[in-house]
Amino acid sequence: MSYLTRHSAPARPALRLVCFPHAGGGASFFRSWPAHLDPSTELLAVQYPGRENRFREPLVPDLATLADAVAEHLRPLPPLPTVLFGHSMGAAVAYETLLRLEAAGDSPVLRLCVSGRAPDTAPGPGDHTDEQLVRTVQELGGTQAAVLDDPDLRELLLPIIRNDYRLIDRYRRSPDAPRLRADLLALTGDRDPQVTVEQARGWAATTDGAFSLHVLAGDHFYLVPAAAEVARLAASVYPSTAGNT
Repeated sequence: MSYLTRHSAPARPALRLVCFPHAGGGASFFRSWPAHLDPSTELLAVQYPGRENRFREPLVPDLATLADAVAEHLRPLPPLPTVLFGHSMGAAVAYETLLRLEAAGDSPVLRLCVSGRAPDTAPGPGDHTDEQLVRTVQELGGTQAAVLDDPDLRELLLPIIRNDYRLIDRYRRSPDAPRLRADLLALTGDRDPQVTVEQARGWAATTDGAFSLHVLAGDHFYLVPAAAEVARLAASVYPSTAGNT
């Protein structure tokens, strides 16, 4: 099954925005975003295996395999100026996907938007108890925190969340990774317990393109109440000659 869920399909698209969800999240997290975008923007969301309409498929055990698969699904798409947006775990998947697209040759990606994650994060435990997972999700907030109060939904979601946390805990950005050619926009909440503003600024060292940083009010899931502003920032492509801000 395809890794891409289409949330909008304009007749004459001018821009493609591809969104990568957080750990435990699915493509539906971005289904409201078309209302915040120009009608000419094609919105695709990555659907990781093991959730929503791909619930019966096996979970992917490592981030490299996940990025390989997403890149393979993006390459055949009709040429179109493209922006990748990833939140939390999705930021790492989007970054690794773009490395693969750029390594393969000319990439249509003009900008990578990374949200709620630093480029280099200390190793995590890799394995979590149910109680640890629930506590972590509740501390971060977001829509899943309330869902986990339901015992039946918790039983369905915890294996997915556990796999994703294990995947991201074991992931490390390669120190030998080439610098990106695309522009890069980093976004973070001013009260995110996982990412400081200075850590988010570290993404500047990963690209030769223009870099900018936006700090918005909120915690790790600042983008839920600020969806309109985040979508606008992600899709407002600027030329590489604009310089860093």
